[in-house]
Amino acid sequence: MSKEIEKLSGLCVITGASSGIGLELAKLASADGCDLILAADRDLSEGQRVAMAAGAASVETIEADLGTKDGIDALLAKIGSRPVDVLMANAGHGQGGAFLDQNWDDISHIIDTNVKGTVSLIHQVGQKMRTRNTGRILVTGSIAGHLPGAFQLVYNSTKAFIDDFCVGLHNELKETDVVITCLLPGVTDTQFFKRADMEDTNAGQSDSKADPAKVAKDGYDALLEGDTQVVSGLMNKVQTLFADILPDDVVAQMHRRMAEPKGR
Repeated sequence: MSKEIEKLSGLCVITGASSGIGLELAKLASADGCDLILAADRDLSEGQRVAMAAGAASVETIEADLGTKDGIDALLAKIGSRPVDVLMANAGHGQGGAFLDQNWDDISHIIDTNVKGTVSLIHQVGQKMRTRNTGRILVTGSIAGHLPGAFQLVYNSTKAFIDDFCVGLHNELKETDVVITCLLPGVTDTQFFKRADMEDTNAGQSDSKADPAKVAKDGYDALLEGDTQVVSGLMNKVQTLFADILPDDVVAQMHRRMAEPKGR
């Protein structure tokens, strides 16, 4: 069966769509003329404006915390009985600093957003896609999932789960026409580092951050082609390859140099 298509169509739900990679994905889906539902835990007025200007057939927004059951339920209520043709599960965040110095509520919210909320949404939307035997899901993972993440420990660990989860789910659905694609960005020029309190790190201050528009296009194209996984950026591909070869202790120390606050 062929899973490659030329463009997306129908109802496209995008989480984490207020800025960064999510907003760029919204632009791409809009250019294909999709009907959009944009979700984020902050104001989406800019996302709605940009999507309409880019050619979306329609744009609805919902401000909800997708790290909570109430937030997921609110998004599902917004979708209602409409079939979702495309889900782009992009919502997620992290927190810098040493794990034992972090507040537990902050740690818990990262896990609830990146893992529990993401998987819950995929489970409920994916079941209906499987019943209809059609649909596409793009999940934003990270190359961080290949790196033992000293000083960004919880985020990297959640992304390790997501990266593997997507490959396994893709395999479970390989006899259907439901596509699961995982996008693995590296360090990208978004609000991530500000929100994660990581601006005072080598990663946060890097001049070589990827353009979120390029990252989103890599993921979007991979979804159209039915790919299981795509690492965005040549150097990220190299980094991921070496991370899988080198001893974990070595990789953890390399990550520490990038993520440890400079004041330490």
